Amino acid sequence: MSWIVFGVFLAANFVAASSGGIFKPGAWYESLNKPSWIPPNWAFPTVWSVLFLLNTVAGALAWEAAGNTVGGREMLPFVVYGVSLGLNFVWSALFFGMKRMDLSLVEVVLLWISLVAQMAVFAPISLPAALLALPYLAWVTTAGVLNFRMIQLKSTAARPIA
Repeated sequence: MSWIVFGVFLAANFVAASSGGIFKPGAWYESLNKPSWIPPNWAFPTVWSVLFLLNTVAGALAWEAAGNTVGGREMLPFVVYGVSLGLNFVWSALFFGMKRMDLSLVEVVLLWISLVAQMAVFAPISLPAALLALPYLAWVTTAGVLNFRMIQLKSTAARPIA
């Protein structure tokens, strides 16, 4: 694998990951009712670091497997990949920045769909690249369920006690 290709995909993933540094959880998040099964706070940056690294490798593997000339490449897999990274960036802005759990739930569903699409378009090019997205998909699934459950807990807490 070319270090230049790896570096380009690493930079793209770093940009997507930077959203988590821009839009931090803070006091609002700490005050939310959360399910008992929520991972500990330290797990989120640790897991995301691993997932972005795996996603970097997946992108680089698919790029190199697609061919050696930019003009001859089929670009759809990399457009899907870019959309997925963009959606990942937006989730933190919606959830932590705007404090819109409802919009972030819709967005995480779109992210999930984009990851399935990424796997589907990477598979014919590089099966290992497609399979490297499985942990990412699993974590986004968990995040989506967690997002949904936190909305439920918020609405339960807001109801008047009869």
